[in-house]
Formats: sequence, structure tokens, C-alpha cells
Amino acid sequence: MKVEQLYQALKKSQEARDIYFNKDKDLVFELLESLLLNKERYGYMACPCRLACGDRDNDKDITCPCEYRAPDLEEFGACFCGLYISKALHNNEIESHYIPERRSPEKIF
Repeated sequence: MKVEQLYQALKKSQEARDIYFNKDKDLVFELLESLLLNKERYGYMACPCRLACGDRDNDKDITCPCEYRAPDLEEFGACFCGLYISKALHNNEIESHYIPERRSPEKIF
């Protein structure tokens, strides 16, 4: 799959849920390229902003969209890596903030 294809597929499915890509399209495409690279490496699209171990079960919490995305969007308007943003941030109704790592230290290698 090419980056543009992934972009179009995810854009359509996520916007139907009021979840948007970051407005910085260069950042978005870099992150999507990294997701595709991780899919080649591990067989799944591990978050490019976190260190995956290559064990699907151990990394299931960081398989994009990760389990931390929803609480990050709700609390901060963006996910940890900045790929996805909330409708409120997309519409400039809120300002962006620093997003802390939610993944437990035991899972970080």
C-alpha cells in the first residue's frame, strides 16, 4: 500500500467519527510512512512514536490507532504522536497542548 492510499482510506474512515488528521500534512505523511514501515517490519502498524518490540500481543496497545488515542483526543485534542486531532482542535475551538505518554513504564523497552 502507498502512503497516499493509506491517507485516503484513513481520512474517510476517521472523519466519519469526527477524528481528523493533523493539519500539518508533511507530519501526517511522515507518520503514515513510518506506520507502513512498521507494518513491513512487524506485520502490524505499531505507533511510530513509540518503541515496538515486535511481539503483537505486547504491542497491541500501541497498534495504530492505539488504545491511548481516545483519551488523548478527549483530554488534549490530539494523540501522543500528533497524527490524529479532535474535531474541536480541527475547528480551532481549542488550543493544542503537550500530550504526555500514557503507556505504562513496564511496556516501554
